[in-house]
Amino acid sequence: MLEQFGAIAILAGVAFIFPFIPLIASAIIHVQKPTREKLLTYECGVDTVGRSWVQFKTSYFLYALAFVAFDVETVFLYPWAVVFRSMEVSAVIAMFVFMAILLLGLWYAWKKGALEWK
Repeated sequence: MLEQFGAIAILAGVAFIFPFIPLIASAIIHVQKPTREKLLTYECGVDTVGRSWVQFKTSYFLYALAFVAFDVETVFLYPWAVVFRSMEVSAVIAMFVFMAILLLGLWYAWKKGALEWK
């Protein structure tokens, strides 16, 4: 049993350390002597026209967040639907509670106008 937890601990350690590798690598190989040419915005080899800082509307973020929420719901619903006939009543109730919470969140966002394109 300890061997199994050891493997999980090693995997968790690697998962924790792995994101820091690109950060450390970029700190080592970053631009040492910044010049005007090196600091220019680069986009597909074409010089930028106008300002290179563009602000996006936050409404895109709300739609992306709603998509992710319902995408996660689909990930949970598909396996549940596959084994629906062999499940106990408690599992069915738990899934309906899960769906009710998500639908309540959708209703709240709809009432607050988060789904309206402005």
